Amino acid sequence: MSRAKTIRKYLIATVAVVAAMVSISSYGQYNKAWFFWMGRSHLVENRYREAITIYNALLRVDPEDYEAYFFRGIAKANLDDHLGAEQDFTTAIEKNPVSTMAYHHRAITRMLMGNYDDALADFREAIDLRPDLSASYYSRGYTYLMNRQFEAAIEDFNTYIFHNNRVADAYLLRGQAWLQLRDTVRAMEDYNTAIRTNTENPDGYNRRGGIYMDQGRYSEALFDFETAVGRDSTYAYSYFNRSLAYERLGRFPEAIADLERVIAMNPDEPVAYYNRAIIRSNIGDWIGARDDYSRVLALSPDNVVAWYNRAGVYTRLGDLGKAVDDYSRAIALYPDFAAAYHARSELRYLLRDTRGARQDRNTGDRKIAEYKGRLTDSVLVDYADDEQNFTRLMSFETRFTGENFDRLAPNRENLALLPLFRFSLHTPDTTLRVGPMTYYVPEMEDFIYDMDMEDLTFTRLESDIPPESVMETDRALAARISGGDDSWQTLFKRGVTQSLVKQFTNSVGTLTRAIAANPSNPYLYINRSTTRAEMIDFISSLDGGGISRLTIENDPEYRIQGGSSNRIYNYDEAIADLNSAAKLSPGLAHIYYNRAGLMVMSNRLPEAFDDYTRAIELNPHFAEAHYNRGLVQIYMRDTRKGYLDISKAGELGIAAAYDLINRYNPNSE
Repeated sequence: MSRAKTIRKYLIATVAVVAAMVSISSYGQYNKAWFFWMGRSHLVENRYREAITIYNALLRVDPEDYEAYFFRGIAKANLDDHLGAEQDFTTAIEKNPVSTMAYHHRAITRMLMGNYDDALADFREAIDLRPDLSASYYSRGYTYLMNRQFEAAIEDFNTYIFHNNRVADAYLLRGQAWLQLRDTVRAMEDYNTAIRTNTENPDGYNRRGGIYMDQGRYSEALFDFETAVGRDSTYAYSYFNRSLAYERLGRFPEAIADLERVIAMNPDEPVAYYNRAIIRSNIGDWIGARDDYSRVLALSPDNVVAWYNRAGVYTRLGDLGKAVDDYSRAIALYPDFAAAYHARSELRYLLRDTRGARQDRNTGDRKIAEYKGRLTDSVLVDYADDEQNFTRLMSFETRFTGENFDRLAPNRENLALLPLFRFSLHTPDTTLRVGPMTYYVPEMEDFIYDMDMEDLTFTRLESDIPPESVMETDRALAARISGGDDSWQTLFKRGVTQSLVKQFTNSVGTLTRAIAANPSNPYLYINRSTTRAEMIDFISSLDGGGISRLTIENDPEYRIQGGSSNRIYNYDEAIADLNSAAKLSPGLAHIYYNRAGLMVMSNRLPEAFDDYTRAIELNPHFAEAHYNRGLVQIYMRDTRKGYLDISKAGELGIAAAYDLINRYNPNSE
């Protein structure tokens, strides 16, 4: 049973318990008793809309009846109208402040909306009123787990299991909490107990098999995954896990067959195609691997590693022209990709393009030297080399990402932060000036005017200037610098153009020279910060084959942000630049907006929230700050406040806000 179904089970079970507590004889009027009986019958039979109609009629007769509000709230919760359910439970509590079940179910509803703080407060009230009600400990433990309060979750599951030791899901959840605390021994004990308690639940075998995989015990993992498949042949998660075990054991045909089952169930899952491409490459099925990488790129066209890997497949197939094209595409997406230069160099030698081959080899060598000379993070230095292995299989708790700033987005597609602001080349765009003088900063306008650079703009948008025009401008600036013009203005302009052509390492160096010449200008620090961030984002995309880990569970209503396997990249230098800019220009809201984005990518969400709030305080009409703060609050499980911010962003002109609300509103069916 999925985690969402587990919570729903307790909702329905409690309906039956509470219904039994209601005495029909307590109502003086026969019709009222009949209506209550009908309403409860509809609830038990899952006819929730009909139940709401019945309770509406009851409340028209007696608007003070707290039980009618309570039961109507149950019906709304089962229709996923969580906001409506919360309102009904709140009214029931107002009319009967000692209603344990109203607190309990309002807590569950708030938890499902991501409002964990208020949910935990309600559970405390419910447990204070009825400390013997074990269901509250289970639900609160679940809430603590979702809120990443693992020790507290374990305590509540301990209490629940003391009273109910035959519920397998409780052991699974407690085991997951232990695993998040890196106590593999206790996690394994709980998974074993869960399997003994309910031998038909595939989750126990999948969880235990995952531990075996991490320990290199592939045969034991395979046995568990095979058992999970046998328990539920419609569960894609089990097939995917089994494919990983088959691959580790060298049983490639079986691994491919399982991935084909996953693809049949989830045809738009790029990780399955990616893994199948790797396995097909390992067994020499180059045509199949080519087709799989092509499918990955159709789903994720900005994935650099997929382009790089497909180029290698084309090389094996003898289609050197297409291989060069794929390496060129990888380089176009990130011009500092040293491995792609070296690989393309080898092909150009074979194609008798000696000059191009030599140029690529020299460029690749220079990129490696530049990375190793500039990057202080040893992880990033590793990725500068061309020896990185891009052929590792990915776990199912991953997805591809082509966005620069969305690695910590919620577990739904297309929920990405709006990008950072920077000085760039872009034709004037009035859509970024929503409201009266929203983004007008006199000092910044003076700075742009003094730069005397056509189309220089402070924007979050990608440049719309043709690449050849940018390259021409960059070459002209390079010539000026070579001719002796090393003024900070010229260096700044060159830093902008180098960043636009994705020569991030060179851009950082040029901007550093500009800052040395004019250390009191905040705008120079802003652009160096965004350039450093963009450079790191590409490097991070290479970790895990360009895939970012998301969850621990395939059930979308029980996804927890990735655990110990996540790598948080070091944005400290980029943040330090913004700290310097803030000291020089403390009233510029965009500095705090940008710093908040870097805090999100550093997994420092409370600090990100504070910075977005500071940006909004300085500029209440800052639409992007409202939008991103809303997402951060959703990440932090404060869903209601998050959607209020996103609604405000829509009011201020962010069109994506209303699209997001319409698609993902927490009370939509």
